[in-house]
Amino acid sequence: MEHVRCEFGHSIPHGTLLCESCGRTIDKGKGETSEELLDMRYEGSARRSQTYKKSLIDEVWNFFSSVKVGVWIIVLILIASAVGTIFPQEMYIPPNEVPEKFYRDEYGFLGQLYYQLGSWWYFLLIAALGISLVVASLDRFIPLFYALKKQGITRHEPLES
Repeated sequence: MEHVRCEFGHSIPHGTLLCESCGRTIDKGKGETSEELLDMRYEGSARRSQTYKKSLIDEVWNFFSSVKVGVWIIVLILIASAVGTIFPQEMYIPPNEVPEKFYRDEYGFLGQLYYQLGSWWYFLLIAALGISLVVASLDRFIPLFYALKKQGITRHEPLES
């Protein structure tokens, strides 16, 4: 992770919009001050998914930190769960039936495909949802935590009477 310096020489992480020491705005992490309005959601702290795009780990992190990806995984889980309610589980088919033959005879090609695929893909979807929730939460929580932890306290001088 490379650092840049603000105009007063303070070292700040690449992608940060505010200098953590002096509070001045930084133009795109180049060290130059800027007068444009900032998105202050994270007090100028850099989120990993928006700053790093160099390695495979960063690409995977960016993929799973997207809320859109999380919503699509939920939709796929809903569709898979709906399909799972149509076809009975192996424990609920008649005891004297061979499962492969039963699914092929009762449900045709889709039943045979359902039996051959098994449930590994469903567990994969559940794992992807878990990974997406953890990564998206960490990607948003850590910068917000540091931004709230490093808040500058403004002191108002008492009025003289």
